Amino acid sequence: MSAPQPPRTADVPTLLVKIFGKDRPGITAGLFDTLAAYSVDVIDIEQVVTRGRIVLCALITAPTATDPSAGELRATVHSWTESLNLQAEIISGTGDNRPRGSGRSHVTVLGNPLTAESTAAIAASITSTGGNIDRIFRLAKYPVTAVEFAVSGVETEPLRTALATAGSEIGVDVAVVSAGLHRRAQRLVVMDVDSTLIQDEVIELFAAHAGCEAEVAAVTARAMLGELDFEESLHARVALLAGLDASVVDKVRAEVRLTPGARTLIRTLKRLGYQVGVVSGGFTQVTDALQEQLGLDFASANTLEIVDGKLTGRVVGEIVDRAGKARLLRRFATEAGVPLAQTVAIGDGANDLDMLNAAGLGVAFNAKPVVRQAAHTAVNVPFLDTVLYLLGITREEVEAADGEDGRQDD
Repeated sequence: MSAPQPPRTADVPTLLVKIFGKDRPGITAGLFDTLAAYSVDVIDIEQVVTRGRIVLCALITAPTATDPSAGELRATVHSWTESLNLQAEIISGTGDNRPRGSGRSHVTVLGNPLTAESTAAIAASITSTGGNIDRIFRLAKYPVTAVEFAVSGVETEPLRTALATAGSEIGVDVAVVSAGLHRRAQRLVVMDVDSTLIQDEVIELFAAHAGCEAEVAAVTARAMLGELDFEESLHARVALLAGLDASVVDKVRAEVRLTPGARTLIRTLKRLGYQVGVVSGGFTQVTDALQEQLGLDFASANTLEIVDGKLTGRVVGEIVDRAGKARLLRRFATEAGVPLAQTVAIGDGANDLDMLNAAGLGVAFNAKPVVRQAAHTAVNVPFLDTVLYLLGITREEVEAADGEDGRQDD
């Protein structure tokens, strides 16, 4: 059996019926009850309500010129809208909407606040690439304003490049992902731990107990900027911890502070069937506890050697460095049965770059400049759950799900 063919409307006379005014229940039903008397077909509908004002558009087949009801339809619609203190505009035309151009993307813009100036700059950048804005939709109003643009007519990569530059210049975060079914597919999200999932650098928490926090912090900062080899710097920093009593592990675990929105991000992703993992240049003594606490599917990190109840100042096993994080992302994706193109990686430091570039979407979270420049997109607000907006998930959907479970955002 051959597949059904879409209806041909290219040469069919049509009417665009636009209704606008103060919103109230029953407007949509009332319009189509009014139109039903004329046996018209509905080709397209779109409705938006903003601050209590409705804009309702219906594209319908038009009565033929010889049909005596042609003029009557217009008069009836206007009479109905006037009775409700609404306004109507009816525009004659032919056929359906203009087909969307090839190359379709979702552009998510995060602003805190989102100004008219920055919105104009983003729209102008889209236009300059040859793209067309087909639809705009607000995803969230707090803790940041998040708006999504549906764009067609330009391929994703040149659009991403243009908007990354524009976003950097005007100080807003912009993410560009290609449209398609894959956006709704089950995914794997893998994130760094230190200064991403948590607010702290774990090795500095250990160093504080050893009395060498400032020295370790200075080396950590240079390593995250890419100025030092990560493995060499790790060994040098861990050596300073030699002799610490193993009981310090429990103290450090208690000191770890989750990044605002971390629980909300993971809880929401798990509800949607995503798998979530962490990879860390830190230590399993902390990531194992986080995995249990947050219900993570995957976790991998370095392991501090402990002998006779003391830290030896060494790590054991394979080092999780820059290349190791990318390797673990690939391994987790294989174990999860998720194509690499369907993975999302989140990180802040230079040792996250290979992982961010290997993922289908690499997100630099409050990252160092070298990382922001190389990642697919950057988020520069201190709320980890804003990553949900890059995936097309709205704040209202998150809050509704939390409300059903009696939870609060965290």
